[in-house]
Amino acid sequence: MEKDYLTLKPASISDRSGKERDDDYDVLADGVVVGRIFKVRVGGRTPWIWTLAFRHHKDRTPTQGYEATREAAMAAFAKTWRRE
Repeated sequence: MEKDYLTLKPASISDRSGKERDDDYDVLADGVVVGRIFKVRVGGRTPWIWTLAFRHHKDRTPTQGYEATREAAMAAFAKTWRRE
């Protein structure tokens, strides 16, 4: 398995009811949480936001962004993660 292989798992943060959300994911690299991808409400829209965890910025830009789909958010995250 290559070092930059990224996976999603349901976020370790739950909603107020204590249930996991199906629109909130931790991004893992080599088993370590390196960011999150989750759905947000912005001006009546519900895009997905991706963000690198603070300690994993290391000269990567951008460190966050909005995308229309979860798949597009993951692709944008991977592009920044791999510094493409």
